[in-house]
Amino acid sequence: MTNPTRSAPGRLVPLLRAGLIGGVVVAAALFPFAAAGGLAAKAGAELVDKTPADLLAAAPAQTSYVYAADGTTLITTFYEEHRRYVPLSQISPWMQQAIVAAEDTRFYEHSGVDPKGIIRAFVANQQAGGVSQGASTLTMQYVRMALRDSAKTPMEVRQATEQTSLRKLREIRLAIDLEKETTKGEILERYLNSAYFGHRAYGIYSASEIFFSKRPSDLTPVEAATLAGLVKAPTAYDPASSDQKAATDRRNYVLERMREMGYLSASQTATAQAEPIRLRLSSPPNDCMSVPKQHNGWGFFCDYLKAWWATQPAFGRNSLERLDRLRRGGYTIVTSLDPKFQEIAEQQILADESARSPFAHGLVAVEPGTGYVRSMAVNRVYSLDQSNNGPHSDPSKRGKIKGNYPNTVVPLLGGGDLPGYQAGSTFKMFTMLAALDAGLPLSTSFNSPHRFVSIYPDGSGGPTDCGGYWCPSNASGAMSGVQTMWSGFGKSVNTYFVWLLQQVGAENVVRLAERLGLQWRTEVDKRLASPDHANRWGAFTLGTSDVTPLEMANAYAAVAAEGRFCEALPVLSITNPDGTPATYRTGSGMDLEIASPRCSQEVSPDAARAATDAARCPTGDTPARGSCGGWSTADSVRGTVGRPVAGKTGTTDSDRAAWFVGYTPELAVASFLSDPDSPMNAVGGGQSDKPIHAVAGFLRDALKDQPVRQFTPPSDEMVG
Repeated sequence: MTNPTRSAPGRLVPLLRAGLIGGVVVAAALFPFAAAGGLAAKAGAELVDKTPADLLAAAPAQTSYVYAADGTTLITTFYEEHRRYVPLSQISPWMQQAIVAAEDTRFYEHSGVDPKGIIRAFVANQQAGGVSQGASTLTMQYVRMALRDSAKTPMEVRQATEQTSLRKLREIRLAIDLEKETTKGEILERYLNSAYFGHRAYGIYSASEIFFSKRPSDLTPVEAATLAGLVKAPTAYDPASSDQKAATDRRNYVLERMREMGYLSASQTATAQAEPIRLRLSSPPNDCMSVPKQHNGWGFFCDYLKAWWATQPAFGRNSLERLDRLRRGGYTIVTSLDPKFQEIAEQQILADESARSPFAHGLVAVEPGTGYVRSMAVNRVYSLDQSNNGPHSDPSKRGKIKGNYPNTVVPLLGGGDLPGYQAGSTFKMFTMLAALDAGLPLSTSFNSPHRFVSIYPDGSGGPTDCGGYWCPSNASGAMSGVQTMWSGFGKSVNTYFVWLLQQVGAENVVRLAERLGLQWRTEVDKRLASPDHANRWGAFTLGTSDVTPLEMANAYAAVAAEGRFCEALPVLSITNPDGTPATYRTGSGMDLEIASPRCSQEVSPDAARAATDAARCPTGDTPARGSCGGWSTADSVRGTVGRPVAGKTGTTDSDRAAWFVGYTPELAVASFLSDPDSPMNAVGGGQSDKPIHAVAGFLRDALKDQPVRQFTPPSDEMVG
């Protein structure tokens, strides 16, 4: 339909002159038609600080949707106002007609302001002795919503919503200008995507989802009339209340208006009005606490995603701004979480023990060459409710606070601000890599004694009968004798690796670990890793630093990727509401997709291949070039996995933690067992095999249907 003629002012002037309309209504009626008058000039100068372009650019908050790696399995959503923008072509014509019938029957006839509506509202309000009828058109209502959504300060919000004549004048002026700049269809589309329908449903997409569990394109006339009737008073006409009479009466009123406008026949209207309101209510999830109950364990990955998001400068200047963008930005986020891998991980973690254990048993899987985090599982329930949790395992806290089992939201697997756990001999990988990268071959040998007096000061609380120097010993006398990197790594010979650390320099080993993603979160670790102390940190090679399972899986993934380190990444893609990929600008001025892997070659490929060859020894696998020396610390792994596999066990002093990190060319997996509430609480040597079994079982089942890939052997130069 076309816009009406401009003859309405002529019919309105006699009424104004006769004094039949007064106060605010006079100003509101006069303003759009007296462009040359003082009122228009004053309003234009003092009130209209926005333009139609500003209104069209106003972006209401939209819901961000988070999916698993398959792109279809919903993990959760994030929102402040649950809304998803949809074009008019995806909104049922019944809904378009119903909202016009309910809110502005002359929408296609006026030019933003309806003089007839103003007069009708004034007369009705005068007769009622109060406000019984409004005069705002759909365009004016959209202007008000756009001003609210584009407000940047509390004062702007108040100015956009306060009940004053000045606000009304601004709406009128902007509505007229807006209709000159855009089409009725675009205004209707924006209105339907901005309106509030109650029950935290902002916009027609969420209203259709929440009240009828369907898309807006599928709404029937009865459903459309029900939703259209809500806009005027969402609480008063709420169809989800116990008494649906008000909602039914309002719906039937809208249906009748649709008949009067020719949208429905008399028989269609009668049939529709006779129908009861049939709801299919749904409650959209919000944040990590709302992951599907049947997939409660996904909450820990979701929490990691949030922590990662809060560190990305592309989403804001600080963590608060970035998380606000997550809740308001309308992103479509496809995460790296593989539902199949996650199910396998949870099965492995819970296979041998109850979730009600003070010892945290967790597993993280990372994809080499990309850094994609494929699964994160731990023997805990993701929940804030700790009312039925067990006692705290730290004697100093017992009776004061609950323990973090079985329920917790603490990021036990990494990605948060917890320091992690000592990882024991898994750190020997960093010493071996540094040595290989420095040119020492795999065949580098040393006659390893049971106890070795190092060159490092005894600042780690070790034996004190070694002249003030740190003198660690092996776990068993059988480890003594001549060792190479193959046998020293396979048997986990402490004295061999302390000696090797001395050859390459402790600081070089610490810096390499940093290049592979390790961070120092405790004051002790920060001090020891500093330039003033790193070269005296002899105990580093035995894993005395705290580290998270996520960091260890990702560091070993770099070895599996032949020295190419990739930042741990929880997303495969992030899409803006307009369908374009979310990007960030690098320091060199390049625009890159935020979800793209961020990788760099940190160790030479040949050195990494050599490290993998030695790392096949602990698992019972056979290296391509050397000898493992007859036995290993996790010799059952190769038989379980059924394909080439490398890795390393790790235990700490007094068995306070147990680790295994294993990898194939496709996946790197770290599993640990420790007490996060009281790290001094020993898990016991009898449980050290649980991380080994968890990783081996995971790799076996996760790769069951994939072709077997071989590791690339090291060069002759690396063998020596």
